[in-house]
Amino acid sequence: MRGIFKVPVLFMFHTIPAVVRFGITCGAGVRIGRKKEKIMEVNIDNMVIPDHVAIILDGNGRWAKKRGLPRSMGHKEGCVVVERTVEDAARIGIKYLTVYGFSTENWKRSGEEVGALMQLFRYYMVRLLKIAKTNNVRVRMIGERSRFDQDIIDGINRLERETENNTGLTFVIAVNYGGRDEIVRAARKIMKDTADGKITPDQMDEAVFSSYLDTAEIPDPDLLIRTSGELRLSNYLLWQLAYTELYVTDCYWPDFNKEELKKAIAAYNSRDRRFGGVK
Repeated sequence: MRGIFKVPVLFMFHTIPAVVRFGITCGAGVRIGRKKEKIMEVNIDNMVIPDHVAIILDGNGRWAKKRGLPRSMGHKEGCVVVERTVEDAARIGIKYLTVYGFSTENWKRSGEEVGALMQLFRYYMVRLLKIAKTNNVRVRMIGERSRFDQDIIDGINRLERETENNTGLTFVIAVNYGGRDEIVRAARKIMKDTADGKITPDQMDEAVFSSYLDTAEIPDPDLLIRTSGELRLSNYLLWQLAYTELYVTDCYWPDFNKEELKKAIAAYNSRDRRFGGVK
């Protein structure tokens, strides 16, 4: 395992939360053409569990390419891991889990890949409903859903409607989502409400602005996990990640599992969260 590094980066007079990055061999419950590896277990029994964990699910395509498989197989395997991560997060005691399912920029991919992703989305919405009911999970979708076909929109609405009274983990899926797009849409709603006399400029503050975002009533993430080793936010939850702790692992998303989640939680517990202040 590579050494852990904590490097604060100064930008606009604020300190971006340090990134802990582990260069490790990852294991997953489902394998294609490879034996399951022995994984060192992490004990988090006496650790603080972050209320809200957000994840950038990166590396599906590279995982598939490494194995000589089509990209669609990487996405399919990634969906299996999402299912398992929802169950793991619920058992660990995480209250909110948000995943980056499909970005506003993902429409730029080939028509074949986008079509395959839409078909996967249709299939796994049905599976997710069963998992949510079994595990008392509430499902929320954020992003601009109007661009999807009507049957997908209906599926999203059904997921939210039939799980809205569940009291366990809240599972948030960002679909056709971009952080900048979310902020622009919020600004448009604010401008309209201002024109209609519902709000005045003097009433605007961070809390009011947040209420216009897709994530209204959802607390900001405590921990962001990014797989595949990339060190960027990729237009994800730009407003909400202001004081979120960042954790990057080199493993691709299809290789992510419960032990990887526990390692991220252990790294989170090593941080001193100051929220811009001094202790």
